[in-house]
Amino acid sequence: MSQLLKVQNFMVSSDGFGTGEGQSLERPFGHADPTAMFSWAGATASWPNRTDPGGSRGLDDYLTRDFHRNIGAEIMGRNKFGPQRGPWENEEWKGWWGDEPPFHTPVFVLTHHPRPSFTLSDTTFHFVDADPVTALGMAREAARGKDVRLGGGATTIREFLDADLVDTLHVAVSPVKLGAGVKLWDSPDELLDRYHRDVVPSPGGKVTHHLYWRK
Repeated sequence: MSQLLKVQNFMVSSDGFGTGEGQSLERPFGHADPTAMFSWAGATASWPNRTDPGGSRGLDDYLTRDFHRNIGAEIMGRNKFGPQRGPWENEEWKGWWGDEPPFHTPVFVLTHHPRPSFTLSDTTFHFVDADPVTALGMAREAARGKDVRLGGGATTIREFLDADLVDTLHVAVSPVKLGAGVKLWDSPDELLDRYHRDVVPSPGGKVTHHLYWRK
């Protein structure tokens, strides 16, 4: 199969939440502490924000490095881009990532309130009001033969799963329990009717990696 739709390095709590409640500009993950959920990736040698030498190798590092391999475009939900709801009140604010977003590809942001595209460094954000099938078609065209990453959040991933469009998923399950927020699943077993799965503990012991691929 060419041009896979891939979920990569998506983190959830032990009770299935991708983010907590109360998302804001200051707290992109709501009441969840992202440090606890992302620490496995931040400890790797290939973590892009690493400023000191060293870092872990092995499976965690491989999954961190694989984030960009053969990816030509990303699809994300609006609330991964930012905390605003409804019509855009401030188009000057251009996402959580500053002037150097980590995507390095076209990014298609799903929203009921489209706005003009803009480019920061080598990332161009497009804002589209589209169903999953249409959005994936746009992203695949922009990816020019490469794969497409489905970046989240949890609601967006569920929409594409429900449309049977996702080819592979990597979900890192943290031992942290959130109790509320935006849920990806009630149980990681929910997907076993359509996907094979390997479950591999992180070598650092911080998360458990769930790796799914189509049956």
